[in-house]
Amino acid sequence: MKANLWLYAVLFVMGAGWGLTIPLTKIAVSTGHQPLGLIFWQLVVVVIMLGGVTLVRGRRLVIARQYLKLFVMVALCGAVLPDIFFYLAAAELPGGIMSIVTATVAMFSLPIAIALGNERFEAKRLLGLIFGLCGIVLLVGPEASLPSGTNAIFVLVALCAPMLYATEGNLVAKWGTQGLDPMQVIFGASLIGILLTFPLALTSGQWINPLKTFGIPEIALIAAAALHALVYACYVWMVGRAGSVFAAQTSYVVTAMGVLWSLAILNETYSVWVWLALAVMLLGMFLVQPRAARVLVPGRVIEDDPVETPGHS
Repeated sequence: MKANLWLYAVLFVMGAGWGLTIPLTKIAVSTGHQPLGLIFWQLVVVVIMLGGVTLVRGRRLVIARQYLKLFVMVALCGAVLPDIFFYLAAAELPGGIMSIVTATVAMFSLPIAIALGNERFEAKRLLGLIFGLCGIVLLVGPEASLPSGTNAIFVLVALCAPMLYATEGNLVAKWGTQGLDPMQVIFGASLIGILLTFPLALTSGQWINPLKTFGIPEIALIAAAALHALVYACYVWMVGRAGSVFAAQTSYVVTAMGVLWSLAILNETYSVWVWLALAVMLLGMFLVQPRAARVLVPGRVIEDDPVETPGHS
């Protein structure tokens, strides 16, 4: 019993940590920093931290041509492209709204998985998808749902991020990870992401020198990236300790805590429609949740074969 309570406590801390990255992202974009510059430095932090964790675990850092297709796909669909949409939307939407939108990853995963043949149709999960769509309608439909002056089009921009995460998840399920563990995949993909975003940030005028104007937004960016890396390492440990289905429950905590952290840190206030959307979205997540899951990013849950646990091959 005490062991179970300990695991639930760790699960809550994981979700709270991931949820905290959402208001931190809001702070990071508050001075007008553009996505590509932010993404580059975020990936640098992830590479340093996950590279260190991987070495401490006694696993090798894999950089080989045979894994290039996998790394490029995860870099584009799991980091660079979704983060561009996420940062653009974060500059315009409240953190609480971003937290609820992030929960739609599971909703997008279901139809993509069925189309790719990764999963079969289930009526209960279709009902969860419908609840998820209702949650989005509650966010953008009622006139009083979003704060005054907020353009609902940015909710649609934000939805591009979970759609890409869901695509990534299903392609990982289809292709597999070629024997690499999740942290090795994220490390390799982050390196590719750095190589992609560095020239793009320079040529597009989005380059950021965090040391030039080092302040709260830059600290928030580093903190968000570090939290993501640390909590992800904890997630991989949790999968090995308690199984993927148990660990995937952190997605509920991420969504709820993202809203609560935004309330506390950003002093946001929400209409009754937003709270109703949150409740409907959590119900949808519960119904869509698969029997077994693999997660490479916060909130993304897909059905898959049992996850290879750290330290086992």
